[in-house]
Amino acid sequence: MNGVDLFLLGRTLMKIGEAALPTEGLGDQPGSARIVLIVVSDIRTHPGSAISEIVIRTGLPQSAVSAAVARLREAGAVVTEPDARDRRRLCIQPAPEISSRVEQVRSTSIDAALAKALAIDDPHRVAEIIALLEELARNLSPQALSRLRD
Repeated sequence: MNGVDLFLLGRTLMKIGEAALPTEGLGDQPGSARIVLIVVSDIRTHPGSAISEIVIRTGLPQSAVSAAVARLREAGAVVTEPDARDRRRLCIQPAPEISSRVEQVRSTSIDAALAKALAIDDPHRVAEIIALLEELARNLSPQALSRLRD
């Protein structure tokens, strides 16, 4: 496997993850699930950030970050509060308690989306692949990206 193969695998896994996310009851929302997940990941890694700081770190347009924060606030995943040093800015924090929407997203299985993407009907084989993905996730946390920058 080379860097291109790894990049394409990551992109494929990202698309399967998006397909596994529950969408019932969301209606037509601006912004993609991918952008929302990038923003929530950044907020979890850098709690207390302002939208402008998230824009700089993620490279996403400010309008996309603002829309994602609005969706996350509506879902109960984040809270915003005025910055004590600059009242014009809002600081974004992970919500202190898990909302029902966040719990629904976290508890949704990837089995069906992964089986469909792999064209596998054998639930045991799907479970084996999920176990391998879980092992990779345990060993390759989001903090690995910061080690790449060092």
